[in-house]
Amino acid sequence: MNRVYVCSCFGITEQQVKQHADGGACTPRQIASACKAGTDCGSCVRRIQALLGRGSCPRRELADRSEPVLAELEDAA
Repeated sequence: MNRVYVCSCFGITEQQVKQHADGGACTPRQIASACKAGTDCGSCVRRIQALLGRGSCPRRELADRSEPVLAELEDAA
C-alpha cells in the first residue's frame, strides 16, 4: 500500500486526514484535534487545507464560534 504522508512529525497520511474529514472535521484545527497533524512544526497545515478544500461543511459555523464539533461525533458513534 502506497502511503502519502501529510504530517511527518506524527506520521499522519492523506488517507487519515480524509477519514477525519469524512467524520466531520472540516478545518485544519479540527484535524489537529483529531490526530495532532499540524501541531508540531506546522509545515503540513497548507497541505491539510488543500485536502479539506473549500467545500461546504455543516460544522463550520460551530468551528467559527470556537465551539466543539468533534465531540458530537464521538457521542453519535
